[in-house]
Amino acid sequence: MILAFCFLLSAPKLLHRAARTVTIWNSQPTLGRTGNVIDTVEKLAAFLPRLRAADWVALDTEADSLHAYPEKVCLIQISIEGHDRLLDPLAGLDLDPVLDALNAHELIMHGADYDLRLLEKHHEFIPSAIFDTMLAARLLGERQFGLSSLAEKFLGVKLDKSSQKADWARRPLTERMERYARADTRHLKTLADKLKSELAAKNRLAWHQESCAQLIEDCARPQMADKEMVWRIKGSTRLSRRGLAVLRELWHWREGEALRANRPPFFVLSHEKLVDISAIAAVDRPVENLLPLKISPRRKTGLLNAVKKGLNVPAESQPDILTRQFQRPTEAEFRRYRELERIRDTRAHELGIDATLIASRATLGDLARDWDKQAPELMNWQRELFQ
Repeated sequence: MILAFCFLLSAPKLLHRAARTVTIWNSQPTLGRTGNVIDTVEKLAAFLPRLRAADWVALDTEADSLHAYPEKVCLIQISIEGHDRLLDPLAGLDLDPVLDALNAHELIMHGADYDLRLLEKHHEFIPSAIFDTMLAARLLGERQFGLSSLAEKFLGVKLDKSSQKADWARRPLTERMERYARADTRHLKTLADKLKSELAAKNRLAWHQESCAQLIEDCARPQMADKEMVWRIKGSTRLSRRGLAVLRELWHWREGEALRANRPPFFVLSHEKLVDISAIAAVDRPVENLLPLKISPRRKTGLLNAVKKGLNVPAESQPDILTRQFQRPTEAEFRRYRELERIRDTRAHELGIDATLIASRATLGDLARDWDKQAPELMNWQRELFQ
């Protein structure tokens, strides 16, 4: 509710993972240049005993979300004592033994939210425990909590981030990409040790443990897309009902084109362009001047057909214009909000942390309206700070 955190996978789903189908990307060449890359059954078999016996494990992932649609896990970086390895999920390997070995460890990760969601979505994996160095840094009051900033401040290590937006599905990886990927986990254990020591010294280690557990829970929560909301992109609130009908059709057309081209939707047409075309079409003005100059004849035909389909939606079936439901707080609720805000800000100042870690403004509003109902949604350490 407060932090962007993620929840435990159900037992049936865990049992189901053992029987899932492994996708094999036979068309992908192997990574293949160094012993750091695990892309064959033999390399995986040699590494697994070391992974199972490891005292600690650091983990990260790389995806191709900027280059493909939908995205997939393209690389899993694993560091253990004396070894930094890159596991290739595109090589057709059975990853179950790796995931089982990872689940037996507390995983050291940085900014784990996206990685956990990606691994759950594509490999149905949720770890048993993590130590998130980004969360640790934030609970210590660090304002610059990116991995590069923390590595430089606490370890004196300057990381090369030049491959951050690389296409991680390409094979073979370049040497620079391999170095970048290995560096993402190589220093996490040393960094985690320093942060853990500082958390303990400030009596915040239990806060971090609870926050990491909450993150795991939140990331296991099914992400159910609302079919009537997913297409209401930024800017759609200014459209009429007729314009919304056009936008809905255009959005579905763009999704199909993105999947067909294996490219993110914004490469097909931007949000802004979709809204502009919908607005113009809704008042019966031609939209051709708004189309990209290099749009293919096939795409142009598909787009115009989507516009026509949207315009032909009967008035009674056009999407409703959503109005934000605003409930004006009572005087008593407003006073409680201000008091809770004062307590939160005072505690945050005393602790030297971002006040939103304790509670966001929206959460303060919920607490002011109904403390008894909303307070149990807080983590224990957050709730204690309000007492």
